Amino acid sequence: MGSGMNSKKILLAKPRGFCAGVDRAIEVVEMALSVCEGPVYVRKEIVHNRHVIGSLRARGVIFVEEIDQVPPGAVAIFSAHGVSPEVRRKAAAKHLQVIDATCPLVTKVHLETIRFARQGLTIILVGHKGHEEVEGTTGEAPDHIRVVGSVEEAETIMVPDPDRVAVTTQTTLGVDDANQIIEVLRRRFPKLVTPSSDDICYATQNRQAAVKILAKKADVVIVLGSRNSSNSRRLKEVSESLGTRAHLIDDCSEIDPAWFEDVCCVGVTAGASAPEHLVQELVAYFQSRGFDHVEEVETMHETVTFAPPPELLHQVSVRTKA
Repeated sequence: MGSGMNSKKILLAKPRGFCAGVDRAIEVVEMALSVCEGPVYVRKEIVHNRHVIGSLRARGVIFVEEIDQVPPGAVAIFSAHGVSPEVRRKAAAKHLQVIDATCPLVTKVHLETIRFARQGLTIILVGHKGHEEVEGTTGEAPDHIRVVGSVEEAETIMVPDPDRVAVTTQTTLGVDDANQIIEVLRRRFPKLVTPSSDDICYATQNRQAAVKILAKKADVVIVLGSRNSSNSRRLKEVSESLGTRAHLIDDCSEIDPAWFEDVCCVGVTAGASAPEHLVQELVAYFQSRGFDHVEEVETMHETVTFAPPPELLHQVSVRTKA
């Protein structure tokens, strides 16, 4: 605890920030910049963070919404959120040099979806309609998938055969919300088939567990992350569900000092696509305003890493030896 009665402090969540899938996706783009001739195109945002996108754009990466905007034969990277088979077909038709930065945990959900569809099951995909990951997964078996985003939708969803239903989930959901939805589905469809292991990714779960601890100790929680980052928005919601005010910001420039009037303890975390340097800038901001005590609250130690695609590693090693 702080040394004096009036000591103001910052609690830093650990784990926070980059997950293994984001680390890998950014590394893939950086490796592509170092070995590929000509411009590197990325379909959609490689990860959902304004600062990450800005820094890669400054290094020459060209972000596009769709494959149609990439010139034939060029290098095209698929984002961490995954793509549908239709996008892959379009890329092949244009003879693009595709580098796939899809997070392996998203790929796992795609493979489950394909397996369930082959078994003739109706697949209920718990997730947010319109999110890139959900669109990519749905594309694997559009005729089999129904997207459900709330308990209310889970209560009313109709399926051809209630005895032949499976469930998968978006990897960046709120754990508690997803569990509530799945409980409803289990009640309505007692023979519900579930994946062999949890679809919500380890990093999403760990960051939510850490922010719960923060929310119990802090007067207000600041989440660093972009508005279009699903896992960052969930961190804000988790804090608020425990009755603690929370604000989602991209960086210090979005802070309103009024948030911290009469606040003695501020909690800080970062979504899975937010760089650590933004956390350190935020800590410096608070330290300059009298929050002189910084304490890291570690809920668990993360050791997960994902290797880049083998063909890209090969290119890098060839280039290095040359």
